[in-house]
Amino acid sequence: MSKPLLFTPLTLRGVVAPNRAVVSPMVQFRATDGVVNDFHLVHLGKFALGKFGIVFTENCAVEPRGRVTQGDLGLWDDGQVESHRRLTRFIHQEGALAATQITHSGRKGSTARVFDKRGQFGPDGAGWKKWEVVGPTDKPAADGWLVPRALSVEEIEGLVAKFAAAARRADAAGYDVLEIHAAHGYLLAQFLSPLSNTRNDLYGGDRAGRMRFPLAVARAVRAAWPSHKPLFVRVSAVDGGGGWDVPDTVAFAQELKALGVDVVDCSSGGIAGAATAAGVKRGLGFQVPFAAEVKRAAGIATMAVGLILDGPQAEAILQAGDADLIAIGRQALYEPFWPVHAAQALGCDRDFEMWPPEYGWWLEKREYTLGRR
Repeated sequence: MSKPLLFTPLTLRGVVAPNRAVVSPMVQFRATDGVVNDFHLVHLGKFALGKFGIVFTENCAVEPRGRVTQGDLGLWDDGQVESHRRLTRFIHQEGALAATQITHSGRKGSTARVFDKRGQFGPDGAGWKKWEVVGPTDKPAADGWLVPRALSVEEIEGLVAKFAAAARRADAAGYDVLEIHAAHGYLLAQFLSPLSNTRNDLYGGDRAGRMRFPLAVARAVRAAWPSHKPLFVRVSAVDGGGGWDVPDTVAFAQELKALGVDVVDCSSGGIAGAATAAGVKRGLGFQVPFAAEVKRAAGIATMAVGLILDGPQAEAILQAGDADLIAIGRQALYEPFWPVHAAQALGCDRDFEMWPPEYGWWLEKREYTLGRR
């Protein structure tokens, strides 16, 4: 049989993803001072062993106050780069592309971990402290959240430079793919949505004004990021509150494409409170229609994400032309070897040749032991 699209290499500028399966960025709350440690090497390294084509780290803050929690990774300091190099070396060794995401939490920063108990703020004994948060205005993300300080025009311009500096550090660390996080109610998404951005200066007002800061970031990052390396942008195709919708995302994607962005990663929700998909009904592949519409209407490659559970489902999305890449999030946590299991399900790796040879040799012999050969 012909090779499934899921396992057909994809050229993105000057790099080639060996397949279309991508580990989606997922926060893990295990960093200290933004530095990659042994946990991240094991956590992300197993996805490279599982043969994902692109392995994303969690989001990396462009400044300390841009973290969501004190345990987030960062790329705000040159001293963090070497720890990232250790990770990218291992991912490359296993044949995958190494990817990272840069972000600023804005008004959704300085929070506890999602699984912390009431009154708990980070790991016991770690001494986590809250910090000032910022946003388009002084409106908090929801009742009970920290009240942000509205950013000045000068501070916004300074943050554009910090995103660009983080992109240069990502390149120095050996990453092949970079993504700007403009989704889930974090700072860039806060500027996009009229629900959170009620400014009346050049960074607010109509859609063009609200897109000005995120587009300035994309322009600066594209200039700082090597021309042979692809740039992604993650968006909330709908903000979950009715302020930003798919036509807005299409218009934004068209502008991003003109600036040299290669892929739009289509998520949803998160403008108010902690949920990443508030107001968006969940179901299998529930965000795929967003990726399909952006791909067709904006003429840009897209990545689909959201309850994509197995190889046949992923292959059907690609065959329909609804997306170019498949991002696997929580299912990857449940099934770190998702790509090679998907290959088995699609009938294109009967002899375990896609697996690391140290694993595949044993597994093929097991098939004989079980009488399946």
